[in-house]
Amino acid sequence: MKNIVFLLISFLLFSCSDSKTKAEQINDLYKSDLVVLQGEVIQLQHLAESDAASKELQIQFLKVHQSYKRVESICEYYFPTVSKAINGPALDEYEVDEGITVPPVGLQVIEEYLFPKFDSIEKKDLLEEIGILNANLYRLEMISKTNELTDSSVFDAIRLQVFRIITLGITGYDSPIAQNSLPEAITSLETIERQLTVYEENPQNSVALKRLKEGKEYLNKNLNFNEFDRAYFIKKYLNPLSKAIYQMQLDLKIPFFKESRGLKVTAQTLFDKNAFDAEAFSGFPDYVTTKEKIELGKMLFNDPVLSGDNSRSCASCHHADKAFTDGLEKAVSLDGTMMVKRNTPTLSNIAFQRSFFYDSRVSYLEDQAVAVITNENEMHGSLEKSVSDLKKSKKYTADFKKAFPNKEITAFAIKNVLASYIRSLSNYDSRFDGFMREEEKFNIDEIAGFNLFAGKAKCATCHFIPLTNGTVPPNFDRSESEVLGVPGRNKKLDIDFGKYDLTHAEVNRYSFKTPTIRNIALTAPYMHNGVFKTLEEVVDFYDLGGGQGLGFNLTNQTLPIDKLNLTPLEKKQLIAFMKTLTDKNLY
Repeated sequence: MKNIVFLLISFLLFSCSDSKTKAEQINDLYKSDLVVLQGEVIQLQHLAESDAASKELQIQFLKVHQSYKRVESICEYYFPTVSKAINGPALDEYEVDEGITVPPVGLQVIEEYLFPKFDSIEKKDLLEEIGILNANLYRLEMISKTNELTDSSVFDAIRLQVFRIITLGITGYDSPIAQNSLPEAITSLETIERQLTVYEENPQNSVALKRLKEGKEYLNKNLNFNEFDRAYFIKKYLNPLSKAIYQMQLDLKIPFFKESRGLKVTAQTLFDKNAFDAEAFSGFPDYVTTKEKIELGKMLFNDPVLSGDNSRSCASCHHADKAFTDGLEKAVSLDGTMMVKRNTPTLSNIAFQRSFFYDSRVSYLEDQAVAVITNENEMHGSLEKSVSDLKKSKKYTADFKKAFPNKEITAFAIKNVLASYIRSLSNYDSRFDGFMREEEKFNIDEIAGFNLFAGKAKCATCHFIPLTNGTVPPNFDRSESEVLGVPGRNKKLDIDFGKYDLTHAEVNRYSFKTPTIRNIALTAPYMHNGVFKTLEEVVDFYDLGGGQGLGFNLTNQTLPIDKLNLTPLEKKQLIAFMKTLTDKNLY
């Protein structure tokens, strides 16, 4: 019956399609899919109200979630706030501006009620969540009525959806318990196929449609989540697909947006050498990075002139040969009497983040630089004093003049050149990058390690591909923090409260920013407190389920508490992959 209704809706919508633009036809497809999604949710509600069996509820939920995949590309593109309320992570979130903790709602919350088995005691709570979902879908319906699509936005949304499949789809990010990610990826590809068919005048000769067909066929034959070869699927099908969609847009002479975004609008794949724009992560668009700034920033980075007693430079704690870490559990304070609060983080490949420091206390590299310089235990310097000292140097005066024509040395100029140098340390030229670009080969263990990273081991649900940090794809507009339950040296829960010290929100107690794991083979010891000396120790920690797996009472842990059950061979393969993330040119 539902199929008949869907066909009727489609017929009514497209009977006059000749008079509509391509973008209007896509909008009609989206709205018809939204009607179907609402119907599936009503059916789930009906089953819950009538005390249906757990298995029946689960099957219907999977239908709901796959129906959402048909509207996801447009919904995420135009209505990200509503989309988050429909399918966001099932985690409490602290709203800094409001000063309140917001509980999660939506599909992932409902999933936790239904899987692995529904407990009828929670019927009231389940129905309440379904009611909230219905309300948000109605809200989506209302704001969609007046929304107009353009050809440029349609193709932009389609390519972002391909990237979403790679980063959040096949990794299990939004199907963490049911693990229905692979069937949902098929639905996403089917939706893209329907959208592109609207634009394709010669479907039989379409490279993009051919890639879609091949990708769907591969998925249908390989639906085991833990055994799925993500490396092969991405390289063989999804990268060629996003390239074909890019070329199709060129052939149709549909313009690309001219806007600055973290992931460039013109990126053909996620793994292009210049797919990411460091300037788009900067908060100061009028102060673009230049060769002169990079060279000057490097000189200042290695000069102790910025410290209060001229004894310590940035390079004193950030060694280039260690991916700009220092190899210590924690650095020694400037006066030599104690250790600083936390482990020295890498500076390699940190340009593509939206927050800095383990507690995410600043949003821009410029502010990170000044925070370190002025910190009493780290450099105990003063930008005002540094300005005065640098003006006395003919060399620095001349170099600042080259970097900032018509401007004198200022405090902002100092932190801007330091930030410019740090931005230049984001190269993405590791063996992994070469592998994804078909320039390098992996051995069997390295391929298996990547598939574990993006699958069974769940690493990529926090360390997102391809940046391997916590900057959330495919928009890359926010960086996440996690509560892992890291132990201290006494094997009890570490006493550092992390982000909680800034927000005083319980949800942030023991929360730390998800760092990049690029160059991880060079940056031991690990974690905010340097407690783990080897990658083997790190993998064992995650394999056990983090702090709760170690027996800590940590109710706000965001890391899944279930054991990963990795075999000794799988642990070695996972580490073999992580070692491919070392950049060939660190500085």
